[in-house]
Amino acid sequence: MMKHIIMLLVLTFALTVLSAQAQTIVHDKQKEKQWRSMEDGPWDFAPDWYYYFLHKDYSGADKHWQWHGLESGFEIRFKEKDSNVKRIMPSRILSEETQRQKEKKVEEEMALLKELHDEEVARSVDRNVDLVYDTFKEDFERMQDAISEGLLFCQHKSKGKLNYQINELSRQNELLCQDIAYIHRQGVGYELENAKRQKAYIDIRHRMEILVSRVAHLVGMAQTHY
Repeated sequence: MMKHIIMLLVLTFALTVLSAQAQTIVHDKQKEKQWRSMEDGPWDFAPDWYYYFLHKDYSGADKHWQWHGLESGFEIRFKEKDSNVKRIMPSRILSEETQRQKEKKVEEEMALLKELHDEEVARSVDRNVDLVYDTFKEDFERMQDAISEGLLFCQHKSKGKLNYQINELSRQNELLCQDIAYIHRQGVGYELENAKRQKAYIDIRHRMEILVSRVAHLVGMAQTHY
C-alpha cells in the first residue's frame, strides 16, 4: 500500500513539473539572432561553429584568431557581405514604401477629385441661384416707380395727346422688365454664372436710367404744353 502511495506522489510531482515547464516562456536566443540578422539587427548567428561548418555560405561565417591572454584562440565572425543571401528587411521596406507611395497617390487623386467635385457643385449652385439680383432690386423698383408715375402723369396731363410717346416708352420699359425676368430665372435650363448675371443687370440698369431720363423729359413737355 505504501508503495502505491509513493508512486502516486512521484507521478503527481512529475506532472506538476511538466505542467510548469509547459507554461514557462522559452526564449530561443539562437532563433532570435537568426531573425534579427535577416531583418534589421546585427548580422550574427548561433551556435557560431555550427554555422561555420554547415552554413558558411548562408551565414558568411569566417574564422579569426583572437588574442585573449591565456584564453586566446579562434572565434567565428559573421560577415553579411560574404553571405549568399540578402536580408528580408530591405525588400520589405521597399515593398512597404511602394505600397505607401501607391496609397499616397490614391489619396492625392481622391483629394483632386473631391476638389473638382466641390468646385463643380459650387459652380452648379452659382448657376442655379441668382445671388446678385438683390444688389440691383431696389434700383430697379425705384426706377420702375418713377417710370410708371411719369407716364401716368403724362397720360392725364395731355389727355391722350402724348399716347404715341407714352406707348413707345412703355414698350421699351416692358422689354427691360422682360430682360430682368429672363436673367433672374433659375433652375434647370436657366443655368447662368452670377458674374454674367451681374454684367447683364448692370447693362439693364444703365438702359433703365436712360429710359427714366426720357420719361422725365416727356413729363417736362406735358407740364409745359398741356
